[in-house]
Amino acid sequence: MLARVRSGALMGIDAVVVECEVDMALGLPYFNVVGLPEGAVRESKVRVVSALKNTGFELPQKRITVNLAPADIRKEGAAFELPIALGVLAAARLMEEEPLGRYLFGGELSLDGSIKPIRGVLPLALAAKNGRFQGVMVPSANAAEASLVEGIQVLPVSHLREAVEHLTGVHPLTPYSRGDGLPSAERGPASLDMAEVRGQPEVKLALELAAAGGHNVLMCGPPGSGKTMLARRLPGILPTMTFTEALEVTKIYSVLGLLGEDHALMRERPFRAPHHTISDAGLVGGGPAARPGELSLAHHGVLFLDELPEFRKNVMEVLRQPMEEGVIHLARANQNVTYPCRVMLVAAMNPCPCGYFNVPGHRCTCQEHRVFDYHARVSGPLLDRIDITLQTRPVEFHQIARADSQEQPSAYYRDRVEASRERQRARFRDESGVHCNAQMPPRLLRRHCTLSSKAARMLERAVHQYGLSARAHDRILKLALTRADLEGHARIDDEDLKLAIDCRIIDRRGWLHANTHGTSRPDAFSGLLRPEARSRHPEEF
Repeated sequence: MLARVRSGALMGIDAVVVECEVDMALGLPYFNVVGLPEGAVRESKVRVVSALKNTGFELPQKRITVNLAPADIRKEGAAFELPIALGVLAAARLMEEEPLGRYLFGGELSLDGSIKPIRGVLPLALAAKNGRFQGVMVPSANAAEASLVEGIQVLPVSHLREAVEHLTGVHPLTPYSRGDGLPSAERGPASLDMAEVRGQPEVKLALELAAAGGHNVLMCGPPGSGKTMLARRLPGILPTMTFTEALEVTKIYSVLGLLGEDHALMRERPFRAPHHTISDAGLVGGGPAARPGELSLAHHGVLFLDELPEFRKNVMEVLRQPMEEGVIHLARANQNVTYPCRVMLVAAMNPCPCGYFNVPGHRCTCQEHRVFDYHARVSGPLLDRIDITLQTRPVEFHQIARADSQEQPSAYYRDRVEASRERQRARFRDESGVHCNAQMPPRLLRRHCTLSSKAARMLERAVHQYGLSARAHDRILKLALTRADLEGHARIDDEDLKLAIDCRIIDRRGWLHANTHGTSRPDAFSGLLRPEARSRHPEEF
Protein backbone atom coordinates (compact mmCIF):
# COMPACT_ATOMS: atom_id res chain seq x y z
CA MET A 1 0.00 0.00 0.00
CA LEU A 2 1.13 3.55 -0.67
CA ALA A 3 0.78 6.63 1.58
CA ARG A 4 1.98 10.22 1.23
CA VAL A 5 2.98 12.68 3.96
CA ARG A 6 4.51 16.11 3.42
CA SER A 7 7.39 17.75 5.24
CA GLY A 8 10.05 20.31 4.33
CA ALA A 9 13.76 20.35 3.43
CA LEU A 10 15.96 23.36 4.04
CA MET A 11 17.56 25.12 1.08
CA GLY A 12 19.51 28.08 2.38
CA ILE A 13 17.16 29.74 4.84
CA ASP A 14 13.98 28.62 3.08
CA ALA A 15 12.08 25.33 3.21
CA VAL A 16 11.01 23.34 0.15
CA VAL A 17 7.98 21.07 0.50
CA VAL A 18 9.08 17.42 0.42
CA GLU A 19 6.68 14.55 -0.20
CA CYS A 20 7.40 11.44 1.87
CA GLU A 21 6.06 8.50 -0.16
CA VAL A 22 5.85 5.31 1.88
CA ASP A 23 5.26 2.01 0.08
CA MET A 24 4.60 -1.23 1.97
CA ALA A 25 4.77 -4.38 -0.20
CA LEU A 26 5.17 -8.13 0.13
CA GLY A 27 8.71 -9.38 0.45
CA LEU A 28 11.45 -9.93 2.98
CA PRO A 29 11.24 -7.41 5.87
CA TYR A 30 13.40 -4.46 4.90
CA PHE A 31 13.30 -0.70 5.48
CA ASN A 32 14.89 1.49 2.83
CA VAL A 33 15.02 5.31 2.50
CA VAL A 34 15.79 6.86 -0.90
CA GLY A 35 15.66 10.37 -2.36
CA LEU A 36 19.18 11.75 -1.68
CA PRO A 37 19.12 11.34 2.13
CA GLU A 38 22.24 12.18 4.15
CA GLY A 39 23.48 10.16 7.11
CA ALA A 40 21.03 11.30 9.78
CA VAL A 41 18.06 10.72 7.45
CA ARG A 42 19.25 7.21 6.53
CA GLU A 43 19.59 6.37 10.23
CA SER A 44 16.05 7.58 10.89
CA LYS A 45 14.60 4.20 9.86
CA VAL A 46 16.04 2.63 13.02
CA ARG A 47 14.52 5.28 15.28
CA VAL A 48 11.19 5.18 13.45
CA VAL A 49 10.79 1.41 13.86
CA SER A 50 11.79 1.51 17.54
CA ALA A 51 9.49 4.47 18.26
CA LEU A 52 6.51 2.75 16.60
CA LYS A 53 7.08 -0.49 18.51
CA ASN A 54 7.56 1.26 21.85
CA THR A 55 4.40 3.30 21.23
CA GLY A 56 2.42 0.08 20.85
CA PHE A 57 2.06 -0.34 17.09
CA GLU A 58 2.70 -3.74 15.50
CA LEU A 59 4.04 -3.41 11.97
CA PRO A 60 3.44 -6.17 9.42
CA GLN A 61 6.49 -8.08 8.22
CA LYS A 62 6.74 -6.44 4.81
CA ARG A 63 9.20 -4.52 2.67
CA ILE A 64 9.01 -0.76 3.40
CA THR A 65 10.36 1.81 0.95
CA VAL A 66 10.39 5.54 1.73
CA ASN A 67 10.99 8.00 -1.10
CA LEU A 68 11.69 11.66 -0.33
CA ALA A 69 10.69 13.68 -3.38
CA PRO A 70 11.96 15.73 -5.16
CA ALA A 71 14.93 13.38 -5.31
CA ASP A 72 17.44 15.98 -6.51
CA ILE A 73 17.37 17.99 -3.25
CA ARG A 74 19.65 16.81 -0.47
CA LYS A 75 17.69 15.86 2.69
CA GLU A 76 19.43 16.62 6.00
CA GLY A 77 18.55 16.49 9.67
CA ALA A 78 16.11 14.51 11.79
CA ALA A 79 12.93 16.46 10.95
CA PHE A 80 11.66 13.72 8.58
CA GLU A 81 11.23 11.10 11.30
CA LEU A 82 7.74 12.16 12.39
CA PRO A 83 6.31 12.29 8.83
CA ILE A 84 7.98 8.97 7.95
CA ALA A 85 6.47 7.30 11.03
CA LEU A 86 3.00 8.63 10.19
CA GLY A 87 3.42 7.55 6.58
CA VAL A 88 4.36 4.01 7.68
CA LEU A 89 1.21 3.82 9.82
CA ALA A 90 -0.94 5.06 6.94
CA ALA A 91 0.66 2.60 4.50
CA ALA A 92 -0.04 -0.22 6.98
CA ARG A 93 -3.66 0.96 7.14
CA LEU A 94 -3.42 1.63 10.86
CA MET A 95 -4.74 5.14 10.22
CA GLU A 96 -6.39 7.07 7.39
CA GLU A 97 -4.23 8.93 4.87
CA GLU A 98 -6.66 11.79 4.22
CA PRO A 99 -5.89 13.88 7.37
CA LEU A 100 -2.18 13.75 6.52
CA GLY A 101 -2.69 15.95 3.47
CA ARG A 102 -3.76 18.97 5.51
CA TYR A 103 -0.48 19.65 7.30
CA LEU A 104 3.28 19.80 6.98
CA PHE A 105 5.01 17.62 9.58
CA GLY A 106 8.38 17.87 11.25
CA GLY A 107 9.92 16.29 14.32
CA GLU A 108 12.70 14.06 15.62
CA LEU A 109 11.71 10.81 17.34
CA SER A 110 13.21 9.28 20.44
CA LEU A 111 13.20 5.52 20.76
CA ASP A 112 10.29 5.73 23.21
CA GLY A 113 8.18 7.77 20.79
CA SER A 114 8.65 11.20 22.34
CA ILE A 115 9.26 14.05 19.91
CA LYS A 116 12.33 16.27 20.19
CA PRO A 117 12.70 19.83 18.86
CA ILE A 118 14.20 20.44 15.44
CA ARG A 119 15.79 23.36 13.61
CA GLY A 120 14.20 25.24 10.74
CA VAL A 121 10.62 25.28 12.06
CA LEU A 122 10.00 28.90 11.03
CA PRO A 123 10.86 28.25 7.35
CA LEU A 124 8.66 25.12 7.54
CA ALA A 125 5.73 27.20 8.80
CA LEU A 126 6.27 29.77 6.04
CA ALA A 127 6.32 26.96 3.46
CA ALA A 128 3.00 25.69 4.87
CA LYS A 129 1.45 29.13 4.48
CA ASN A 130 2.80 29.62 0.96
CA GLY A 131 1.64 26.11 0.01
CA ARG A 132 -1.88 26.79 1.33
CA PHE A 133 -1.75 24.01 3.91
CA GLN A 134 -4.03 24.14 6.93
CA GLY A 135 -1.09 24.21 9.30
CA VAL A 136 1.95 22.44 10.69
CA MET A 137 2.47 19.72 13.27
CA VAL A 138 5.73 20.35 15.11
CA PRO A 139 7.37 19.50 18.46
CA SER A 140 5.89 21.35 21.43
CA ALA A 141 9.22 23.09 22.04
CA ASN A 142 9.04 24.66 18.56
CA ALA A 143 5.37 25.71 18.67
CA ALA A 144 6.04 29.32 19.71
CA GLU A 145 8.47 29.73 16.82
CA ALA A 146 5.99 28.32 14.27
CA SER A 147 3.22 30.58 15.59
CA LEU A 148 5.12 33.65 14.33
CA VAL A 149 3.54 32.92 10.94
CA GLU A 150 -0.02 34.16 10.82
CA GLY A 151 -2.82 32.39 9.00
CA ILE A 152 -1.90 28.77 9.74
CA GLN A 153 -2.75 26.31 12.49
CA VAL A 154 0.10 25.16 14.74
CA LEU A 155 -0.34 21.73 16.38
CA PRO A 156 2.21 21.08 19.14
CA VAL A 157 2.99 17.44 19.88
CA SER A 158 5.31 15.90 22.47
CA HIS A 159 4.75 12.20 21.67
CA LEU A 160 4.03 10.13 18.58
CA ARG A 161 0.83 8.78 20.13
CA GLU A 162 -0.53 12.34 20.50
CA ALA A 163 -0.03 12.92 16.77
CA VAL A 164 -1.80 9.66 15.87
CA GLU A 165 -4.70 10.26 18.23
CA HIS A 166 -5.25 13.75 16.77
CA LEU A 167 -5.19 12.53 13.17
CA THR A 168 -7.54 9.64 13.96
CA GLY A 169 -9.92 11.92 15.90
CA VAL A 170 -9.52 10.10 19.23
CA HIS A 171 -8.10 13.07 21.14
CA PRO A 172 -7.88 16.21 18.98
CA LEU A 173 -5.04 18.58 19.87
CA THR A 174 -5.63 22.18 20.85
CA PRO A 175 -3.89 24.48 18.35
CA TYR A 176 -1.12 26.58 19.87
CA SER A 177 -2.21 30.11 20.71
CA ARG A 178 -0.12 33.00 21.97
CA GLY A 179 -3.11 34.64 23.60
CA ASP A 180 -1.67 38.14 23.18
CA GLY A 181 -1.16 38.04 19.43
CA LEU A 182 2.19 38.29 17.68
CA PRO A 183 5.11 39.23 19.92
CA SER A 184 6.52 42.70 19.75
CA ALA A 185 10.02 43.23 18.44
CA GLU A 186 10.52 45.79 21.19
CA ARG A 187 13.74 45.02 22.97
CA GLY A 188 14.51 45.08 26.65
CA PRO A 189 16.97 47.37 28.42
CA ALA A 190 20.49 47.17 27.03
CA SER A 191 23.01 45.45 29.28
CA LEU A 192 25.92 47.48 27.84
CA ASP A 193 25.68 51.26 27.98
CA MET A 194 27.70 54.00 26.30
CA ALA A 195 27.89 55.82 29.63
CA GLU A 196 30.37 53.15 30.77
CA VAL A 197 32.88 54.35 28.16
CA ARG A 198 34.99 57.21 29.51
CA GLY A 199 36.31 59.80 27.09
CA GLN A 200 36.43 59.27 23.30
CA PRO A 201 33.77 61.93 22.49
CA GLU A 202 34.67 62.09 18.79
CA VAL A 203 34.46 58.32 18.42
CA LYS A 204 31.07 58.17 20.13
CA LEU A 205 29.68 60.84 17.81
CA ALA A 206 31.11 59.00 14.82
CA LEU A 207 29.47 55.74 15.92
CA GLU A 208 26.21 57.66 16.35
CA LEU A 209 26.59 58.86 12.76
CA ALA A 210 27.32 55.32 11.57
CA ALA A 211 24.29 53.93 13.41
CA ALA A 212 22.04 56.65 12.00
CA GLY A 213 22.78 55.69 8.40
CA GLY A 214 23.97 52.07 8.61
CA HIS A 215 27.55 52.94 7.61
CA ASN A 216 30.68 50.79 7.95
CA VAL A 217 33.37 51.83 10.45
CA LEU A 218 37.08 51.16 11.00
CA MET A 219 38.66 52.10 14.34
CA CYS A 220 42.43 52.32 14.62
CA GLY A 221 44.09 52.87 17.97
CA PRO A 222 46.47 51.46 20.59
CA PRO A 223 45.54 48.58 22.91
CA GLY A 224 43.22 49.59 25.72
CA SER A 225 41.81 52.68 23.99
CA GLY A 226 38.27 51.30 24.02
CA LYS A 227 37.77 49.95 20.47
CA THR A 228 36.12 46.68 21.50
CA MET A 229 34.22 48.31 24.35
CA LEU A 230 32.72 50.89 21.98
CA ALA A 231 31.88 48.31 19.31
CA ARG A 232 30.03 46.08 21.76
CA ARG A 233 27.83 49.01 22.78
CA LEU A 234 26.95 49.95 19.22
CA PRO A 235 23.88 47.63 19.00
CA GLY A 236 22.45 49.49 22.00
CA ILE A 237 22.15 52.72 20.00
CA LEU A 238 20.80 51.13 16.81
CA PRO A 239 17.08 51.59 16.12
CA THR A 240 14.64 48.91 17.24
CA MET A 241 14.05 46.22 14.63
CA THR A 242 10.73 46.15 12.86
CA PHE A 243 8.76 42.91 13.08
CA THR A 244 9.71 42.09 9.47
CA GLU A 245 13.40 42.56 10.25
CA ALA A 246 13.09 40.49 13.42
CA LEU A 247 11.39 37.70 11.45
CA GLU A 248 14.22 37.67 8.88
CA VAL A 249 16.84 37.39 11.61
CA THR A 250 14.85 34.73 13.46
CA LYS A 251 14.63 32.69 10.27
CA ILE A 252 18.42 32.50 10.02
CA TYR A 253 18.86 31.52 13.65
CA SER A 254 16.07 28.94 13.30
CA VAL A 255 17.85 27.24 10.39
CA LEU A 256 20.99 26.87 12.53
CA GLY A 257 19.06 25.75 15.63
CA LEU A 258 20.24 28.72 17.68
CA LEU A 259 16.83 29.77 19.03
CA GLY A 260 16.06 28.99 22.64
CA GLU A 261 12.67 27.63 23.66
CA ASP A 262 11.95 30.89 25.50
CA HIS A 263 13.19 33.10 22.64
CA ALA A 264 10.95 32.39 19.68
CA LEU A 265 11.58 35.84 18.15
CA MET A 266 14.92 37.65 17.93
CA ARG A 267 14.29 41.08 19.44
CA GLU A 268 17.84 42.39 19.78
CA ARG A 269 19.91 43.35 16.77
CA PRO A 270 22.61 40.70 16.37
CA PHE A 271 26.21 41.36 17.32
CA ARG A 272 28.71 38.85 15.97
CA ALA A 273 32.44 38.98 16.68
CA PRO A 274 34.19 36.00 15.03
CA HIS A 275 37.79 35.21 15.94
CA HIS A 276 40.44 36.17 13.41
CA THR A 277 41.23 32.48 12.75
CA ILE A 278 37.81 31.97 11.11
CA SER A 279 37.71 30.48 7.60
CA ASP A 280 36.05 32.10 4.61
CA ALA A 281 33.26 29.48 4.73
CA GLY A 282 32.73 30.21 8.41
CA LEU A 283 32.40 33.91 7.66
CA VAL A 284 30.15 33.97 4.59
CA GLY A 285 28.67 30.48 4.81
CA GLY A 286 29.03 27.30 2.82
CA GLY A 287 31.02 24.20 3.67
CA PRO A 288 30.17 20.58 2.74
CA ALA A 289 26.59 21.19 3.89
CA ALA A 290 25.83 24.80 2.97
CA ARG A 291 24.97 26.76 6.11
CA PRO A 292 24.77 30.49 6.89
CA GLY A 293 27.99 32.01 8.21
CA GLU A 294 28.78 34.76 10.70
CA LEU A 295 28.00 37.42 8.10
CA SER A 296 24.40 36.21 7.80
CA LEU A 297 24.09 35.72 11.55
CA ALA A 298 24.79 39.46 11.84
CA HIS A 299 21.94 40.31 9.40
CA HIS A 300 20.32 43.64 10.39
CA GLY A 301 22.96 43.97 13.10
CA VAL A 302 26.70 44.44 13.62
CA LEU A 303 29.59 42.30 12.40
CA PHE A 304 32.66 43.18 14.47
CA LEU A 305 36.08 42.15 13.15
CA ASP A 306 38.62 42.79 15.87
CA GLU A 307 42.32 42.84 14.92
CA LEU A 308 41.36 43.18 11.25
CA PRO A 309 44.89 42.75 9.77
CA GLU A 310 45.18 39.39 11.55
CA PHE A 311 42.38 37.88 9.47
CA ARG A 312 43.57 35.84 6.52
CA LYS A 313 43.59 37.75 3.25
CA ASN A 314 41.12 35.43 1.50
CA VAL A 315 38.72 35.82 4.44
CA MET A 316 38.78 39.61 4.25
CA GLU A 317 38.41 39.70 0.48
CA VAL A 318 35.23 37.59 0.44
CA LEU A 319 33.53 40.50 2.22
CA ARG A 320 33.67 42.76 -0.83
CA GLN A 321 30.59 41.64 -2.77
CA PRO A 322 28.33 40.94 0.26
CA MET A 323 29.08 44.41 1.65
CA GLU A 324 27.86 45.95 -1.60
CA GLU A 325 24.85 43.76 -2.36
CA GLY A 326 23.61 42.72 1.09
CA VAL A 327 23.27 39.07 0.01
CA ILE A 328 25.59 36.10 -0.43
CA HIS A 329 25.20 33.79 -3.43
CA LEU A 330 26.78 30.35 -3.00
CA ALA A 331 26.93 27.92 -5.92
CA ARG A 332 27.47 24.25 -5.10
CA ALA A 333 27.44 21.12 -7.22
CA ASN A 334 23.93 20.14 -6.15
CA GLN A 335 22.35 23.46 -5.17
CA ASN A 336 22.53 27.24 -5.29
CA VAL A 337 21.65 29.10 -2.11
CA THR A 338 21.31 32.76 -1.16
CA TYR A 339 21.78 34.15 2.33
CA PRO A 340 20.88 37.72 3.39
CA CYS A 341 23.60 39.82 5.05
CA ARG A 342 22.57 43.46 5.49
CA VAL A 343 25.13 44.27 8.17
CA MET A 344 27.07 47.17 9.62
CA LEU A 345 30.72 46.21 9.42
CA VAL A 346 32.71 47.51 12.38
CA ALA A 347 36.42 46.70 12.33
CA ALA A 348 39.23 47.49 14.73
CA MET A 349 42.99 47.39 14.40
CA ASN A 350 46.14 48.56 16.10
CA PRO A 351 48.34 51.20 14.43
CA CYS A 352 51.21 48.69 14.18
CA PRO A 353 52.10 45.14 15.27
CA CYS A 354 53.25 46.26 18.73
CA GLY A 355 50.27 48.60 19.01
CA TYR A 356 52.02 51.85 19.94
CA PHE A 357 53.02 53.50 16.68
CA ASN A 358 52.81 57.29 17.15
CA VAL A 359 51.13 56.94 20.57
CA PRO A 360 52.26 59.64 23.04
CA GLY A 361 53.99 58.24 26.11
CA HIS A 362 54.80 54.91 24.48
CA ARG A 363 57.75 53.69 22.44
CA CYS A 364 57.00 51.78 19.25
CA THR A 365 59.33 48.81 18.72
CA CYS A 366 58.34 48.19 15.09
CA GLN A 367 60.55 48.99 12.15
CA GLU A 368 59.03 51.35 9.59
CA HIS A 369 58.58 48.70 6.89
CA ARG A 370 56.73 46.46 9.37
CA VAL A 371 54.23 49.24 10.05
CA PHE A 372 53.56 49.63 6.33
CA ASP A 373 53.33 45.87 5.83
CA TYR A 374 50.88 45.62 8.72
CA HIS A 375 48.55 48.21 7.18
CA ALA A 376 48.99 46.68 3.72
CA ARG A 377 47.24 43.52 4.94
CA VAL A 378 43.97 45.46 4.64
CA SER A 379 43.46 45.89 0.91
CA GLY A 380 42.50 49.14 -0.75
CA PRO A 381 39.23 47.76 -2.22
CA LEU A 382 38.12 46.72 1.27
CA LEU A 383 39.02 50.11 2.74
CA ASP A 384 37.11 51.72 -0.11
CA ARG A 385 33.94 50.12 1.23
CA ILE A 386 34.37 51.60 4.71
CA ASP A 387 32.63 54.94 5.20
CA ILE A 388 34.15 56.11 8.48
CA THR A 389 37.74 55.69 9.64
CA LEU A 390 38.41 56.62 13.25
CA GLN A 391 41.46 56.99 15.45
CA THR A 392 40.95 56.10 19.09
CA ARG A 393 43.33 57.65 21.60
CA PRO A 394 44.46 56.51 25.06
CA VAL A 395 42.08 57.62 27.80
CA GLU A 396 43.52 60.06 30.33
CA PHE A 397 43.77 58.99 33.97
CA HIS A 398 41.46 61.72 35.23
CA GLN A 399 38.74 60.44 32.92
CA ILE A 400 39.12 56.88 34.17
CA ALA A 401 39.31 57.78 37.85
CA ARG A 402 36.41 60.23 37.83
CA ALA A 403 33.77 59.01 40.28
CA ASP A 404 30.78 60.76 38.71
CA SER A 405 30.04 59.70 35.15
CA GLN A 406 29.29 62.66 32.92
CA GLU A 407 29.02 60.51 29.79
CA GLN A 408 25.82 60.37 27.77
CA PRO A 409 23.92 57.05 28.05
CA SER A 410 23.01 54.86 25.10
CA ALA A 411 19.42 56.11 25.30
CA TYR A 412 20.58 59.62 24.37
CA TYR A 413 22.30 58.43 21.18
CA ARG A 414 19.52 55.97 20.36
CA ASP A 415 16.86 58.69 20.46
CA ARG A 416 18.84 60.78 17.97
CA VAL A 417 19.45 57.73 15.77
CA GLU A 418 15.74 56.81 15.84
CA ALA A 419 14.80 60.34 14.77
CA SER A 420 17.29 60.18 11.90
CA ARG A 421 16.05 56.75 10.78
CA GLU A 422 12.47 58.05 10.86
CA ARG A 423 13.44 60.72 8.32
CA GLN A 424 15.05 58.04 6.18
CA ARG A 425 12.00 55.76 6.38
CA ALA A 426 9.84 58.64 5.17
CA ARG A 427 12.31 59.31 2.35
CA PHE A 428 12.37 55.69 1.17
CA ARG A 429 8.79 54.71 1.96
CA ASP A 430 8.10 53.91 -1.71
CA GLU A 431 11.40 52.08 -2.28
CA SER A 432 11.57 48.33 -1.78
CA GLY A 433 14.63 47.02 0.03
CA VAL A 434 16.02 50.46 0.99
CA HIS A 435 15.79 51.22 4.70
CA CYS A 436 18.69 53.59 5.38
CA ASN A 437 21.05 55.94 3.55
CA ALA A 438 23.86 53.39 3.25
CA GLN A 439 21.57 51.18 1.10
CA MET A 440 20.75 53.87 -1.49
CA PRO A 441 21.32 52.84 -5.12
CA PRO A 442 22.83 55.43 -7.52
CA ARG A 443 19.46 56.52 -8.91
CA LEU A 444 18.30 57.59 -5.43
CA LEU A 445 21.66 59.12 -4.62
CA ARG A 446 21.35 61.62 -7.44
CA ARG A 447 17.80 62.45 -6.40
CA HIS A 448 18.35 63.05 -2.69
CA CYS A 449 21.99 64.18 -2.40
CA THR A 450 21.89 67.62 -4.01
CA LEU A 451 24.81 69.95 -3.27
CA SER A 452 25.31 73.67 -3.41
CA SER A 453 27.85 74.91 -5.96
CA LYS A 454 30.34 75.56 -3.15
CA ALA A 455 29.90 72.06 -1.72
CA ALA A 456 30.24 70.52 -5.18
CA ARG A 457 33.59 72.29 -5.66
CA MET A 458 34.69 71.11 -2.23
CA LEU A 459 33.91 67.50 -3.12
CA GLU A 460 35.64 67.81 -6.49
CA ARG A 461 38.83 69.10 -4.86
CA ALA A 462 38.74 66.30 -2.28
CA VAL A 463 38.34 63.61 -4.95
CA HIS A 464 41.31 64.97 -6.94
CA GLN A 465 43.49 65.70 -3.92
CA TYR A 466 43.04 62.32 -2.19
CA GLY A 467 42.56 60.15 -5.26
CA LEU A 468 39.13 58.94 -4.15
CA SER A 469 37.26 56.39 -6.25
CA ALA A 470 33.74 56.70 -7.64
CA ARG A 471 32.57 54.40 -4.85
CA ALA A 472 34.18 56.66 -2.26
CA HIS A 473 32.52 59.68 -3.91
CA ASP A 474 29.08 58.07 -3.52
CA ARG A 475 29.73 56.95 0.03
CA ILE A 476 30.76 60.49 0.99
CA LEU A 477 27.41 61.77 -0.30
CA LYS A 478 25.50 59.09 1.64
CA LEU A 479 27.40 59.92 4.82
CA ALA A 480 26.80 63.64 4.35
CA LEU A 481 23.07 62.99 3.93
CA THR A 482 23.07 60.97 7.16
CA ARG A 483 24.76 63.85 8.96
CA ALA A 484 22.05 66.17 7.63
CA ASP A 485 19.34 63.78 8.86
CA LEU A 486 20.99 63.52 12.26
CA GLU A 487 21.16 67.27 12.66
CA GLY A 488 17.69 67.86 11.18
CA HIS A 489 18.77 69.64 7.98
CA ALA A 490 16.44 69.61 5.00
CA ARG A 491 19.41 69.21 2.65
CA ILE A 492 23.17 68.63 2.75
CA ASP A 493 25.07 71.73 3.81
CA ASP A 494 28.79 72.50 3.62
CA GLU A 495 29.50 71.30 7.16
CA ASP A 496 27.83 67.96 6.49
CA LEU A 497 29.95 67.37 3.39
CA LYS A 498 33.15 68.51 5.10
CA LEU A 499 32.63 66.03 7.92
CA ALA A 500 31.92 63.21 5.46
CA ILE A 501 35.15 63.98 3.61
CA ASP A 502 37.08 64.08 6.89
CA CYS A 503 35.86 60.56 7.63
CA ARG A 504 37.35 59.24 4.35
CA ILE A 505 40.85 60.70 4.17
CA ILE A 506 42.47 59.03 7.16
CA ASP A 507 43.84 55.99 5.34
CA ARG A 508 47.21 54.50 4.53
CA ARG A 509 48.08 57.35 2.19
CA GLY A 510 47.07 60.02 4.69
CA TRP A 511 47.29 59.21 8.38
CA LEU A 512 49.99 56.53 8.08
CA HIS A 513 52.21 58.42 5.63
CA ALA A 514 52.01 61.65 7.61
CA ASN A 515 52.79 60.07 10.96
CA THR A 516 55.59 57.86 9.62
CA HIS A 517 57.46 60.88 8.33
CA GLY A 518 56.76 63.02 11.36
CA THR A 519 54.79 65.65 9.52
CA SER A 520 51.85 67.40 11.07
CA ARG A 521 48.40 67.78 9.59
CA PRO A 522 45.08 69.01 10.95
CA ASP A 523 43.18 66.46 12.99
CA ALA A 524 40.28 65.35 10.81
CA PHE A 525 38.54 63.78 13.79
CA SER A 526 37.84 67.17 15.29
CA GLY A 527 35.24 67.48 12.53
CA LEU A 528 33.09 64.96 14.38
CA LEU A 529 32.52 67.29 17.29
CA ARG A 530 29.62 69.70 17.49
CA PRO A 531 30.00 72.81 15.28
CA GLU A 532 31.13 75.04 18.10
CA ALA A 533 34.06 72.71 18.87
CA ARG A 534 35.50 72.56 15.34
CA SER A 535 38.65 74.38 14.30
CA ARG A 536 38.62 73.66 10.55
CA HIS A 537 36.33 75.14 7.96
CA PRO A 538 35.13 73.97 4.56
CA GLU A 539 37.19 76.72 2.93
CA GLU A 540 40.38 74.81 3.83
CA PHE A 541 39.56 72.39 1.06
